[in-house]
Amino acid sequence: MGFERSDTTGGQDTALALKILVAGGFGVGKTTLVGAVSEIRPLRTEELLSEAGQTIDDTDGLDHKTTTTVAMDFGRITIRAGLSLYLFGTPGQDRFWFLWDELSQGALGAVVLADTRRLEDCFPAVDYFEHRHIPFVVAVNCFTGARTYGAHEVSRALDLDRGTPVVLCDARDRDSGKEVLVRLVEYAGRMHTARLLDSVG
Repeated sequence: MGFERSDTTGGQDTALALKILVAGGFGVGKTTLVGAVSEIRPLRTEELLSEAGQTIDDTDGLDHKTTTTVAMDFGRITIRAGLSLYLFGTPGQDRFWFLWDELSQGALGAVVLADTRRLEDCFPAVDYFEHRHIPFVVAVNCFTGARTYGAHEVSRALDLDRGTPVVLCDARDRDSGKEVLVRLVEYAGRMHTARLLDSVG
């Protein structure tokens, strides 16, 4: 189910650690979100964009992007006493997709970041999690100057399964990012409970 329990006080208190993926298209803000909410210095595996990559990576609309994640980002946030989330930001380019299967093992759920200017870029992530029955929320990163769409419009455009949460957020803002993670944990908890009840019913 994507968690580990660790004994923190000689058996008197048990901490819960949940594994969460942060996914989405190239340049959508995954590294920014992990860095904004992490209470530890985030691990980043970024490299400078090169001329060789220009023929592979679609940088249209990303004029200020100079680096790209080549393996993963990692951070940690404590939601409340006894509950921590370990965040794994996935690489956005197609050529790094082989890493997704490894990263998704044991994950409770995922955040799919979306940019309404390039909404089609998050289709592969949505398909990936739907086909593997991994609970996810779509977090629309509200970029300055981008047209604002409502959650229902985004849900319909992405043809999401009924009930999949869509939230608006600012990936640079810690409180906004934390709210996205709380929504995911709540939603994933309901999904896992429902599946457990179905399996014993």
